[in-house]
Amino acid sequence: MCGIVGIFDLTGKSEINRDLLSRMNETQFHRGPDEGGLHIEAGLGLGHRRLSIIDLSSGQQPMHSQDGNVVLTYNGEVYNFPELRQELELLGYTFKTHCDTEVIVYAWQAWGEDCVLRLRGMFAFAIWDREKQTLFLARDRLGIKPLFYAQLNNDQFIFSSELKALKEHPDLTKEIDPIAVEEYFGFGYVPDPKTIYKGVYKLEPGFCLSIKRGNKDYQPRQYWDIKFDTSLQGTEQELREELIERVREAVKIRTVADVPLAAFLSGGVDSSAIVAMMAGLTEEPVNTCSISFGDPKFNESQFAAQVAEQYQTSHRVEQVDPEDFSLIDQLAGIYDEPYADSSALPTYRVCELAKKQATVVLSGDGGDENLAGYRRYRWHQDEEKIRSLLPDSIRQPLFGLAGAVYPRVPWAPKMFRAKSTLQAIGRSSIEGYYHSISFNSDAMRAALFSDKLKNELQGYQAIEVFHRHLKNAPTDDSLSLIQYLDFKTYLVGDILTKVDRASMAHSLEVRVPLLDHELVEWIAKLPSALKLNQSEGKYLFKKSLEPYLPNDILYRPKMGFGVPLASWFRGPLKQQVKDSLLGERMLGSGFFNADTLAKVVKQHQQGSIDHSTTIWSLLMFDSFLRNN
Repeated sequence: MCGIVGIFDLTGKSEINRDLLSRMNETQFHRGPDEGGLHIEAGLGLGHRRLSIIDLSSGQQPMHSQDGNVVLTYNGEVYNFPELRQELELLGYTFKTHCDTEVIVYAWQAWGEDCVLRLRGMFAFAIWDREKQTLFLARDRLGIKPLFYAQLNNDQFIFSSELKALKEHPDLTKEIDPIAVEEYFGFGYVPDPKTIYKGVYKLEPGFCLSIKRGNKDYQPRQYWDIKFDTSLQGTEQELREELIERVREAVKIRTVADVPLAAFLSGGVDSSAIVAMMAGLTEEPVNTCSISFGDPKFNESQFAAQVAEQYQTSHRVEQVDPEDFSLIDQLAGIYDEPYADSSALPTYRVCELAKKQATVVLSGDGGDENLAGYRRYRWHQDEEKIRSLLPDSIRQPLFGLAGAVYPRVPWAPKMFRAKSTLQAIGRSSIEGYYHSISFNSDAMRAALFSDKLKNELQGYQAIEVFHRHLKNAPTDDSLSLIQYLDFKTYLVGDILTKVDRASMAHSLEVRVPLLDHELVEWIAKLPSALKLNQSEGKYLFKKSLEPYLPNDILYRPKMGFGVPLASWFRGPLKQQVKDSLLGERMLGSGFFNADTLAKVVKQHQQGSIDHSTTIWSLLMFDSFLRNN
C-alpha cells in the first residue's frame, strides 16, 4: 500500500516549504518503502510514499495527466481498473502505464467527482485540478484506507494517511479534545470523524471533500451508504450458490499482483473461506500464514492446519510468546492516538510473519459485520424479544432495579453472570446495545474522570456517536440496525484501523474480499433470518461453504486473538501498571480521578475484580500522552 500527504494554501499561492513537506512524507516511509515523490507548485504541495504492487517499473506518484492540469497522490487498489481503462480509451484518453493510478487521473477528467462511484476497491486519494483550482479528496466506501485532515490557523489545509504526518507540521495545535477522550474510553478507539485532537479529522468512509481555492467554507459530502432493505428474493439454495459465486469473484479480482501473494489463515470461518476460494483459482499452492498461542482458549492453530492440509497450502505458523508484551510501548507510535484493542499485539505479529513470504495478503475481515457473526448480535436479538414483551413503563424500572441489585460475579459460570444482561434489558434497544459493547461502562467512566473533564464534557456521552448515525440509518430491522452501527463505528474505527496500521508497519498490503462494496450491498439485501438463524450467525454463509469446509471449522464456537491481560497486570506488568496509571503524567493530564485510578489498580492486582480492560485502555492512553 502507500502513504499520501499534502499541504494546500486555501486562500492564495504562498510558498510551500519543501523540507517540511518532505519530513511529513517521510514519517510514512513504512507505508511505501519502494519509492517517494513530491509535487510542489505555488500554494500546493503533494507527497507520496509507494509500496509497488502492480506495474512495478512505472506508476510513480504524484502522477500527472498528460495535459498537466491534474495531479494525483493515491493510496489503495482499484480492482476494476482494466474495465475503466477500456471505457476511458473509448472516450479518447491514452495511457502510458498499466497501473490503476493513471486510471483515476483520467476518471477525474472524464467524470469529475462522480469518478468515485465507478471505483471498486479500497482507496484514499487527493486530486489537484489546476484548471478548476480545486483540491478533491475521497475515501473508499467502507473505510479500508485512512485519510486525516486539518485546517490550520495560517489558512493551510493539510492531509495525510496517518496522523503522525500531520503532527510533523509545526503549526498543528495538538490540543486534546475532551469529547474524543470520552468517546475513546467509551468505545476503545476514537470514532470517525473525530481524532484525539481538536480540529483534526478523519474523512469518513464513503465521503469525499472538494475545496476550491479561495473558499474556506467546505464540508465533506457523503457519496455512498449501505442500504439494508432485506428484499432479496430466491430460494435458500439459489442464494447459497449466488453468495459463493460473489465471494469467489471478490477474491479473484484481489489476487492480481506483480508481487508475492498470501492469505491470513486463522482457522475461523472467514479466513478459511478466503483460502478455499483462492485455492480454486490457481494450480500453484496458496501461501498461508497463522500464529498460535500457548493458551488453548485462544489457540486456533490446529484448525488452521486442518484447512491448510485440505487445500495443500504452503503454510507457515509461528507461536506467539505468552509473555509477548514487548510491543506495548510501540503501539502509541503505530496508532498515533489512543487505541485500546489488545488484539493489535497478535495482529502485528501475524503481519510480521506474513511479510516473510508475501507483499500482499488477503484477509477475512468484515465477515462478522456483513453476515452477523458476532455473538453479541444473538444476545441483542434475545434481549429484543424480552423488550417486545413488556412496555417500557414496566420493563425499564423492573430490569433496571434487578440489574442494580444483582451482584457482579465475573468469576462465576457464564449462566450466572446476568448483571450486564439485566442492565441492558432495562435500557432502550440502542442504549442496551451500546451498554453491551462499551469498552468502559458509563459508571466506570464517571468514576474515572476528573471533575474538570466532566465540566468540559457538559453532559456529553459517547453513545451520542450511535445517535448521530441513527439519524441516517436506512432500516428499522433490529439486526440490520446494529449491523449498520457496527459498519459505521467498530468496523472502521477498530478492525480496519488495527489491520491497516499493523500491516503498514511491515509494508504489507492487506486486501479484504468480504468488504467488496458490491458484495456488501448484495448481502445487505438478504433477509435477517438468513444471516442470524435462531442462534446460528452467518447462517447462509456457513451453509454455502459446507461443500468446501468441514463442519468442525464452520460450526465450532468462535475464538479470536486473545491476550492474557489480567495475568500480565498481576504479574510481569504489575509495576509498570502502577508506574503508568499512578504516575505524574496521567495525574497531571487533568483528565482523571486519582482515587479511582488507585482503586482500580488495587482491586485488580489483589484479584477481587478483573479490571484488565479498563487498565489496558488507561495504559494505552498513558502511552499516547508519553508520545504526544
